[in-house]
Amino acid sequence: MKKRALAAACLLLATPVLAETGNKTVGEQTKSVGEQTGVNSLIGASPTTQDFVTAVAISDMFEKQSSQLAEERADDKTKTFAKQMVADHSKTTDELKALVTGGKIKAELPTALDSTHQSKIDKLKGLKGDDFTKQFQSDQVSAHKTAVDLFKRYAEGGENADLKAWAAKTQPHLEEHLKLAQDLQR
Repeated sequence: MKKRALAAACLLLATPVLAETGNKTVGEQTKSVGEQTGVNSLIGASPTTQDFVTAVAISDMFEKQSSQLAEERADDKTKTFAKQMVADHSKTTDELKALVTGGKIKAELPTALDSTHQSKIDKLKGLKGDDFTKQFQSDQVSAHKTAVDLFKRYAEGGENADLKAWAAKTQPHLEEHLKLAQDLQR
């Protein structure tokens, strides 16, 4: 009962997102809105293949861009972490692109950050020193919690067998990233 009430509340909050869904069918709108608003995560539903591909690609872009900033602006310990994030997320980007361009997945890859992630990058660009480092570390913990949840849900219930296998294989690496990001904050 609690999950249903929470899901209904989230859908009410998502009303503005519905206006942005264009010519999609009601089913496509519901799935897309569910992932965009976090409803799918709250109820443990798997994202659609397109939603998963979009979320992963944007997450990787954010990880690489924010980590490149950290390589320039953060303390040595955070720079080491950032260098690993650039390398690891470049690898996952390449793997995802290979699955999509190889025809194993029917989905489109986004070419730019969404407004939420772009605003986080813009905020980081305006920070220096300890303020930058604290925000970067906080963003990394949050981003990796979201990624672990996303990959877990797709690995358990995704639509595409090849993508499910890749999500299951990649999830432990993201869990390690989350642990490293949490350790940075200590």
